[in-house]
Amino acid sequence: MLSVICGYLFIFFARICDVSMTTMRTLMVVRGQRAYAAIIGFFEAIIYIVVLNKIFTNLDNPFNLLFYAAGFATGNYVGSYIEEKVAVGILTVQVITMKSPLKLTEKLRGEGYGVTVIEGSGREGKRYILQIILKRKRVRILQKEIDEWDDDAFWTIFDARCTKGGVFARKGKCFLTK
Repeated sequence: MLSVICGYLFIFFARICDVSMTTMRTLMVVRGQRAYAAIIGFFEAIIYIVVLNKIFTNLDNPFNLLFYAAGFATGNYVGSYIEEKVAVGILTVQVITMKSPLKLTEKLRGEGYGVTVIEGSGREGKRYILQIILKRKRVRILQKEIDEWDDDAFWTIFDARCTKGGVFARKGKCFLTK
């Protein structure tokens, strides 16, 4: 009986691992980090094949399928949670505030953010768009600072696949996937 339960748990946890790896691998591909994606994909494939072998050798057992599906669903959740905590990558945040945007720019620059101010035209006239490039790990801190400055500020967040130069400088060169 213990070996049967261990088999179910193996299927469940192995599936969590390989689906979580799928999430991370996909994000690495999207961000142009092919080497990391390849390494993750190698181990992901091994786990997947081992689990499939366990399932296919005993297809008449509905609990194997149940634990397989439960592991898949849980793996999606765990993978997205891990990705959020690891927070790999660079973001571009654009902010439009009506409360002293140039003072906010100086405040953010004083805290080490690279901020570019772009003059735009809105429905009610001239507006300033603050464009901020930062590591994903810092985005929650920035969001809090913006909300404290102006809870009604309009902001958007974009993934920046590649950055080079500027205040937010990375060492080395930026290579885009061809």
